[in-house]
Amino acid sequence: MSKGPSLKEIFLTPIIANNPVMIQILGICSSLAVTSSMKTAFVMGLSVTAVCSLANLAISIVRNYIPNSVRIIAQMTVIASLVILVDQILKAFAYDLSKQLSVYVGLIITNCIVMGRTEGFALKSAPLPSLLDGLGNGLGYMLVLCVVATIRELFGAGTWFGMTVLESVNNGGWYVPCGLLVMPPCSFFLLGLLIWGVKSFRKDLQEPLEYDTHREDY
Repeated sequence: MSKGPSLKEIFLTPIIANNPVMIQILGICSSLAVTSSMKTAFVMGLSVTAVCSLANLAISIVRNYIPNSVRIIAQMTVIASLVILVDQILKAFAYDLSKQLSVYVGLIITNCIVMGRTEGFALKSAPLPSLLDGLGNGLGYMLVLCVVATIRELFGAGTWFGMTVLESVNNGGWYVPCGLLVMPPCSFFLLGLLIWGVKSFRKDLQEPLEYDTHREDY
């Protein structure tokens, strides 16, 4: 009987080796929407990480008591309750960021990463591995958001977490900000380049050619 993955592997694999955004191509919409600044990207990443890990833990604890016919409803109820809690905490302690994130915190309820981990892992696993799986997937999601947001904010506004890094010409400095980077379409191209770069480096992720262009019969 083959031994399953260790707790370390469960936690670390989704962060890099099987990243939910770059490898599984999940959670793309929010990845594109909240990466204009590091503050919003970081808070969104933390929110998804908290919801994903706690939802996994809760579903795993009660997994043996959930009838198969209502498992999706049970998962949605747990996830929605956690999202509401996160939203209220943000409004209480970071109201400006809550307004910037707007509807995207609420849309964590429908995030494919969160729903996918509760359905695909937590329903079949013990509480501790489920917690680590949710934590790893959330951190993997946050990593991608922070990378894209760093590029966009740093070169698009000359700042990082709102702090001036590259003094812009508007403030008497030398750097001319690239306004294109702060526009929404830029996040789409940056994320696409990241995915392309990872799949170019990881040969095991490349799909085989449907036909060989070097064959004489072509």
